[in-house]
Amino acid sequence: MHYPSIFNDVLGPVMRGPSSSHCAASLRIGRLCRDLMGAVIDEALIAFDPHGSLATTHESQGSDMGLFGGFLGWEAHDERLQHYREGIKEAGIGVEIEITPLHYEHPNTYRITLRNREETRQLTAVSTGGGMIEVVEIDGAEVSIPGDYCETLVYTRSPGEVRRYLEGAVTYDELIWAVGKETFLEIKSREFPPDHVLEALTAMEEVACVKKLNPVLPVKSRKNLEVPFITCKEMLAYNDGKDLALWELAVDYEAARGKLTHDEVVSKMTEIVGIMSASVTEGLKGTEYPDRILPCQSVGFKEKMEQKELIDGDVLNKIIMFVTAIMEVKSAMGVIVAAPTAGSCGALPGAILGAASAMGLSEGEVVKAMLAAGMIGVFISAHASFAAEVGGCQAECGSGAGMAAAALVGMAGGDLSQSLSAASIALQNSFGMICDPIANRVEAPCLGKNVSAASNALSCANMALADYNHLIPLDEVIEAMDKVGKSIHNDLRCTALGGLSVTPTSKEIEARLQEQGVAPAFRFKIC
Repeated sequence: MHYPSIFNDVLGPVMRGPSSSHCAASLRIGRLCRDLMGAVIDEALIAFDPHGSLATTHESQGSDMGLFGGFLGWEAHDERLQHYREGIKEAGIGVEIEITPLHYEHPNTYRITLRNREETRQLTAVSTGGGMIEVVEIDGAEVSIPGDYCETLVYTRSPGEVRRYLEGAVTYDELIWAVGKETFLEIKSREFPPDHVLEALTAMEEVACVKKLNPVLPVKSRKNLEVPFITCKEMLAYNDGKDLALWELAVDYEAARGKLTHDEVVSKMTEIVGIMSASVTEGLKGTEYPDRILPCQSVGFKEKMEQKELIDGDVLNKIIMFVTAIMEVKSAMGVIVAAPTAGSCGALPGAILGAASAMGLSEGEVVKAMLAAGMIGVFISAHASFAAEVGGCQAECGSGAGMAAAALVGMAGGDLSQSLSAASIALQNSFGMICDPIANRVEAPCLGKNVSAASNALSCANMALADYNHLIPLDEVIEAMDKVGKSIHNDLRCTALGGLSVTPTSKEIEARLQEQGVAPAFRFKIC
């Protein structure tokens, strides 16, 4: 069973770039590639499947930027990311991208062959949504590496003696014998083995080499991980007799999931809220970036609102303004929090921060609201997906709407049952939402869908506060949402092959951007 972390899977990463599934995920994959090669990469051959989403979107939505940044050892929020072409050239890394059948089911699959003067390695990984990843194969051996452990790979064809030595020398959570074109023992642990153990392993005649893959997620996993609940039904049973608010249940869950204290959970969320608030402030100052299709519009909206030239609606207008500001920061390569994704980074924080500003609420109340939203996100992540490539935009903006609706109820003084009702209604309203980016950019109709998601959240919060009947329990809605998302045609799931993406105007904008753009930092071929 997958037990999501609020800070791994739901709210995060802190990043730059248009798409968490593309930019942040690929950067994490690139970081693991760098570790696999001992930080020395001379050549990289990157393969994408022609029927996946990456074949058509890897450059325009930031996969190349993230992957190359990872090769260089950068963080997802590094200010150098927009200069990734120059960085990869200065590092002398030759890159070739090919489109070729990979025969993997997931639409966001990377198969990367890495070379330097000493060795050649191959890594296959998938981007699972919201910046989350899983390495599924290394050198032909099946693995499962989401990036939440310290991973030590001991390459050897004689595992017996190595295993006997390790069992007496180190503490680990799992020791796995991986067999492929090359074979290795995979050590999963919360900390790397001590240096003297690594030196002893390297000195063994049976050992070809030892690789250390650093964790790329902020909250590590551990052996025999347990959580108090993983469905809404289980949460209500857990809460029987406790009468905890949704945000308090979120703290209980994340403390158990991450082996954190309650204060540490609240502190981490306070930091996240601070970054979100800074994004709003930056956006309302006005943003510029040459490679984007929408101008800065939040500043003009603010002026119209202050001059009373808009239809009255103080809370809603604040929310629209905040959503727009955050989305514009994302499109200008500023720092944002994927919430739950970069493509939907405006809806949830825009709704909560906008409503808090209009209602005069404190930062502490915002932190509680964001924790409540995170708990709804855990249920979605565990039983559906945040990836538009898997479930269309209902997986991104739809999820953001459901999370925000539950949080807004709490901000208004509603109870737990009303929060869950609001989340259920908001998700029901989002079914079937497609992902069809104009000109292959994560800007439009993404901005409008983020605003619609936040507006949906506000409406559903008020409906729940008025005790409207949501009819379908949240767990069942999430299960149905997953099935609906998977039934959406591939052309309408972030591939830029359908919907608004293929309108004449969209294609004209895309062609114009390509003419104005910088030459790719890679060789390209279709097999």
